[in-house]
Amino acid sequence: MPITTRTSIIRNSPGRYETVEVELDDPRRGEVTVKLAASGLCHSDDHVATGDVPVGVYPYAGGHEGAGVVTAVGPDTPGYEVGDHVVFSFLPACGKCEFCARGLSNLCDLGASLLTGARADDPSSFRMHLDGQPVGQQCGISTFSEHTTASVDSVVKIDKSIPLRSAALVGCGVPTGWGSAVRSADIQPGDVAIVMGIGGIGVNALQGAAHAGAKTIIAVDPVADKETWAKQFGATHFCTTVDEAAEHARSITNGQGADATIVTTGVLRGEQIGEALASIRKAGTVVVIGLGDITAVGAPIALGDLTLMQKRLQGSLFGESNPRRDIPNLLRMYQAGQLKLDELVTRTYTLDQVAEAYDDMHAGRNLRGVIVFD
Repeated sequence: MPITTRTSIIRNSPGRYETVEVELDDPRRGEVTVKLAASGLCHSDDHVATGDVPVGVYPYAGGHEGAGVVTAVGPDTPGYEVGDHVVFSFLPACGKCEFCARGLSNLCDLGASLLTGARADDPSSFRMHLDGQPVGQQCGISTFSEHTTASVDSVVKIDKSIPLRSAALVGCGVPTGWGSAVRSADIQPGDVAIVMGIGGIGVNALQGAAHAGAKTIIAVDPVADKETWAKQFGATHFCTTVDEAAEHARSITNGQGADATIVTTGVLRGEQIGEALASIRKAGTVVVIGLGDITAVGAPIALGDLTLMQKRLQGSLFGESNPRRDIPNLLRMYQAGQLKLDELVTRTYTLDQVAEAYDDMHAGRNLRGVIVFD
């Protein structure tokens, strides 16, 4: 029988999050129900609320970065048991499709269902209902919820000694930012890197660039007060414009520019990609990981610069991370003191404060807000 649980939804878009009580399905085969301990407040859920990212059905339950404890396991679902501690991966990984077989599980075919709000194997089937009507689940998991039911393709078991509030952050923001530097940008020891946008993704791109051995890491954000945060997570320099950052990069590279520029701005605009491309050296790399209006088309880039300087423009989803490999690995780095997680949490909120948390994010008061459940 379905249970009831409180979850934060948007009724339409644009809209603001509000907390309601919904009916939640018991887990089916290949599914688990999880009691959430914590959920990160990622900018992507705000993109859903503003309408930059359209979804398949409203109401829509937000949240895609969380951790908790398994409370129920569906029939014929080996490998999971009540009491397991898990982190949600906002990108499911089936392990069977062509892209999983290629080692690109961040591009798993199941990702096609992420914004439908429905079960991946049945677009007419929803795990949540409000007043008898379907409620969509963000990325099939909806972690802005006291309890949620999800496919085991979207959960990763973790060591029970790891604090769940910290572990929640490796479901999206940390591997996305860290991987954008280490994998997508392929930063090497001694490199010069620029990170545009110092929010929940950008600070982890700084961590990744530092981990990869970059000599100079230039953080860029129009909010000057973020300099202290940026330097805490690995930045060696801070600028309020990308032009200023590019000039500094050229001043220490014989006029060449940065080896890599990572674009993690909160609301991506085409002109930012053009600015980033102008900031890198010959054969340098621009990694685009931010989101804005996903239907927008066009970026003013210098075509001759792209071709004649052999520059690379690289999109990056989840930092090219493999959830089943990288979530445990990043948590081991955290346990070893090699990765900052606790320091990312600027403020904690209750489930009823999701809209307030996004107001704080827009005002530049947060690196990462986190919902903490009782």
